[in-house]
Amino acid sequence: MREVEVSRFVRATPTAVKRVLTPTTVVESEGSFSVREVSETDDGTLVTAGARGLELTLRFEERPDGLHYTQAGSAGPFDAMTTDLSVESEDEGARVTARSAVSLGLPLPALTDRLATWKRRGELNRLLDALAAEAT
Repeated sequence: MREVEVSRFVRATPTAVKRVLTPTTVVESEGSFSVREVSETDDGTLVTAGARGLELTLRFEERPDGLHYTQAGSAGPFDAMTTDLSVESEDEGARVTARSAVSLGLPLPALTDRLATWKRRGELNRLLDALAAEAT
C-alpha cells in the first residue's frame, strides 16, 4: 500500500468544518463517484457510490477529530483503501488533513499503486477545496 497526505488551512472554525464533513459530501466532493445510496448500520454509515459502470461501497466511521473510511467489500477500484480526515484548530480557523493508503492489488505495485496514489491525491485535493468553500 502507498500513502498520500494532503492538508489545507480553512478560514472557518473546526465546528463549522465538521458540520459540512459528512459521508455524502466527502464522496461527492472527491469527484470520482456519485452517491447512489446511504444507509446507517451498527458499524457506521455505508455509502454506495458509482460511476461509469463501476460501483463500490464505503464504510464511514465518525471520529472525535473527523472521519475514517474504507472501501468495504471486494467490489471497487482498490484492493484496499483507507482514509482518515482530521480537523484541528489552527490560528483563526482549522487545519484539515486527509491521509489515505491505497493498493490496487495488481502486478507491478510500484507502478500501479503509485498511479492510484496520484489519482487519490487529486481526489483529496478536490475534497479539501470543496470543504474550504462550503465551510466559510
